Amino acid sequence: MPERLVIIPTYDERENIREILDAVLALSPAFHVLVVDDNSPDGTAALVKEHRSTDPSRIHLLERRGKLGLGTAYIAGFKWALQHGYAYVFEMDADFSHDPKDLPRLHAACAEGGADMSVGSRYVKGGRVHDWSWDRVLMSSMASLYVRAVLWLGVRDTTAGLVCYTRRVLEALPLDEIRFVGYAFQIEMKYRVKRLGFRIAEVPITFRDRRKGKSKMSMGIFNEAFFGVLQMRRRIP
Repeated sequence: MPERLVIIPTYDERENIREILDAVLALSPAFHVLVVDDNSPDGTAALVKEHRSTDPSRIHLLERRGKLGLGTAYIAGFKWALQHGYAYVFEMDADFSHDPKDLPRLHAACAEGGADMSVGSRYVKGGRVHDWSWDRVLMSSMASLYVRAVLWLGVRDTTAGLVCYTRRVLEALPLDEIRFVGYAFQIEMKYRVKRLGFRIAEVPITFRDRRKGKSKMSMGIFNEAFFGVLQMRRRIP
């Protein structure tokens, strides 16, 4: 059974994609990569295909018809990972806001530490944010506090996007019922994992602002997360 798959959703990430692929493939133990591209106008998928020729057994590409949202990209990736037998499946951004060198630590938290899901956390001891203004850090921290207060989640970095799932967690989750697509998707996944009784571990990381390309953050994504938390509390058993 293949061990570790990193899912990287992309939309207009040609400035980052080759470098992020190289960084993940250089890790030990070995990781495979699945890029889920939403028909990027800048030709991201073409660059992945070109790069895949250098390591076709470890670089994979799933092309979609348009910009369908982060959450649906990950759900498609999770289903692909389960079909192909991976034991550990990771979420990671393409823009180096997440350091690929943190992936082995998240893997170890599950494979050796007994966690069912591990989260790269900015807000536990040893975690931090680099290159953010103080007001952005404050807003993010308050948002996470709000989520914890409403959902009693017990995870300090509720919107974290660097995550490791064990296969048993993904098999237990009702993937077709996941409805949110932005930051609320990250919250919903953690909440569902917690409600199913799985153990979540937080691993301290340093989160950095993207170096190249444009942020996908919007007020719509923020609003979805804010109001989505209330919906989750009402409808998820």
